[in-house]
Amino acid sequence: MTVVAIQPSYGNPAARSHWHDTLDHEVAFAAPPHATALAPEQLSNLLAAHPTGRARFWGATKAQDRNMERLRSGDVVLFTGGKLVRGVGEIGVTFRNAAFADTMWSRDPDKGSWHNVYSLTAFEPTDIPYEEIWALPSFNTGDNFMGLRVLEGAKAEEILQGLYIETPYRQQQLSDMESAVATALADGLPVEPAGTRVVAVEGFHTPVTTYERRSGTVLVNRSEALLVAEYISSVDSPDLSIRRLRTPAGITDIHLSGPKGTEIVEAKRGSGHGFVREALAQLLDYAPHSPQPADLLTGLFPSRPVDRDIALLHRYGIDCLFRTTAGHFERSAAPSDARNHMQKVWHSA
Repeated sequence: MTVVAIQPSYGNPAARSHWHDTLDHEVAFAAPPHATALAPEQLSNLLAAHPTGRARFWGATKAQDRNMERLRSGDVVLFTGGKLVRGVGEIGVTFRNAAFADTMWSRDPDKGSWHNVYSLTAFEPTDIPYEEIWALPSFNTGDNFMGLRVLEGAKAEEILQGLYIETPYRQQQLSDMESAVATALADGLPVEPAGTRVVAVEGFHTPVTTYERRSGTVLVNRSEALLVAEYISSVDSPDLSIRRLRTPAGITDIHLSGPKGTEIVEAKRGSGHGFVREALAQLLDYAPHSPQPADLLTGLFPSRPVDRDIALLHRYGIDCLFRTTAGHFERSAAPSDARNHMQKVWHSA
């Protein structure tokens, strides 16, 4: 299970200096003076993760020894400061070495060396406001994330889903979920609708960023957030309650409730067959958990999917909504008989 660390990294001059030294660019760790400060095993591990002999690094003082022991290769780090997530990285190698840390960063006058060191196999600058984290059900408005915070389990997953961060592990989870939904539909098995919470939808501001790691592609995917925000702006009405729905199956992109009923919307960054299948699986997984019975399930796409993929959604009573021009969307409604049939399935699950 991926762990998420929230790492303050830009809030004071020392942190900004560290950012400039080891996040703005890669460090040539395989050359002096850095290489001579590394134990042979540490150098070997770093070269295995970073064959070029260069990598980005961050570190923590002895005050964070216990937290740092919880982090492993593949875990995700949010680098924060000034009420923004300023960067997202994926951990490569973790180790403890004061001499190596001192070749990169000046010692803290009170806490000493930044001897808890980790490299990053991937890093991307971002511009994600804290409000997007505050809007998630397990977080509090006004939390400025002072000090390193290590999140595991449901809270880590909430961050990854809520900020649209995808890792190879999460891609496998989604594939497993698709298979589980298909099996449940075939066997007529219900999904227990327990543990659902509804949370507010906040604005989203930052475009897509991508980065690569040796084991696969990781996305800090803002395009879905922007698509959600654009659609909400096009339908916003005082009669509608627009929220996000937290369920045991995950966090929906939009949960609309108003005089015409309740709708769950799942947005995707692309309109290809794979994205349509993802939306289908997620919507069918979310539907039984709605606090009010879902009257409508909708896949939201940046452009019109091909006819056979729209037909796939319609087969399960799901509408297809797609962007036509800026701020404008077109809906291809599922046939009423398919929708009515599937509503019975959603409501009885």
